[in-house]
Amino acid sequence: MTQTTTSDRATAETSEAADISAEQFADLTGRIITQVSRVIDGKPEAVRSALVVLLANGHLLIEDVPGVGKTMLARAMAATVDATVRRIQFTPDLLPGDVTGVSVFNPVEREFEFKQGAVFANIVIADEINRSSPKTQSALLEAMEEGQVTVDGRTHPLPDPFLVVATQNPLEMEGTYALPEAQRDRFMMRISMGYPDAAAEAQMLRERDTANPLDAVEPVLDVARVRALIRWVRRVHVSPPIEQYAVALAQATRAHPDLRLGASPRATLQLVRAAKVWAALGGRAFVIPDDISALLVAVFAHRLIPTRATNVRGRSGGDAVTAILERLIATVPVPLAAHP
Repeated sequence: MTQTTTSDRATAETSEAADISAEQFADLTGRIITQVSRVIDGKPEAVRSALVVLLANGHLLIEDVPGVGKTMLARAMAATVDATVRRIQFTPDLLPGDVTGVSVFNPVEREFEFKQGAVFANIVIADEINRSSPKTQSALLEAMEEGQVTVDGRTHPLPDPFLVVATQNPLEMEGTYALPEAQRDRFMMRISMGYPDAAAEAQMLRERDTANPLDAVEPVLDVARVRALIRWVRRVHVSPPIEQYAVALAQATRAHPDLRLGASPRATLQLVRAAKVWAALGGRAFVIPDDISALLVAVFAHRLIPTRATNVRGRSGGDAVTAILERLIATVPVPLAAHP
C-alpha cells in the first residue's frame, strides 16, 4: 500500500510540473520580479537572488546594515505567494520553544498537547536572526535541513514548501551574535542590499511619504504552483562537465591555504540547484559555466572561514573570502563541452 501511494504521489508531482510551459515559467517569474521591484527600488540583483532561492527550495540570508530594506525584501517576496507567512523578531530573550513550539498539559484530556511555534509556516521571516542567542538560533537547524521539528521526542512535519528568509546585521553592530557554522551552511545564499543610488533614494522619498508599497504587492502564485515551479526547474539539465566544474571549485576551497574551512558537500549541491534556477530564468534548459560562476560568491562565501593569517595580511572576513573565490573562478579550468 505504501509503495502504491508513494508512486502515485510521484506521478502526480511529475504531471503537475509538466503542466507548466517555458512561457508560463517566464510569465510567472517575471510577475514576481515586477511585484517585488515595486517595493525594492534599484536592486534587481537582490530581487533575482531571492527568487532563485525560492525556486531552488533553499533558504536566504540577507546581511547588511540597518535601514537598507532587508526586511522589506523578505516581506515583499512573501507577499507574492498566497501561502502561510510568519515573522519572528529575534531578540536576546527569545527562547527555542518560541520558534519550534512546546508541549502543554491539557487538564481536560489529561495529556500533553503540542502547540506549534512560529516556524510552522510556508515562509518564515527571521528578522535580525543574529540578535538572539546561539541556542535559539540553533532551533532552526532541524527545520531548515529536514523540514521538520522534534519536540519531546515527537517529530512534527513542516509545511511544504518551507522557506526561511533571515535578515542579520553585521557582527560589528552592537548586540549581535555570530551564527554557528552549521547554521550558516544551511542558508543557500547570502546577499547584501547595499545603499540605493541617489535616484532610487529620491524616488523612495516621493512615493513612500503617503503610502506603504507593500500594500500594492499582490500574490502571483499559490503554494501548489510554487511546488510545481520547484519541480520544473529541477528538470534543467546539468551535464557531467558542469558537475565536475562545481566539484572542482568546492575542492579548491578545501585545499586553499588561506581558508581554514572550505565549502561543504551541501554547498556544492546547493550551488548546482541554484544554477538550475539561474539558467531557467535566463531562458535555458541547461546549465552553463557562467551560471556557476555567477552564483559562486553568493552561495559559498558565507560558509568559508579564512585563516587568521589571511585577516592579518590586510583583508578581513568577507572581503578576503570574496577575493579568494574570484581568484578561483579565474584559475579553475572551465569545461568547454558543457551542454548538449
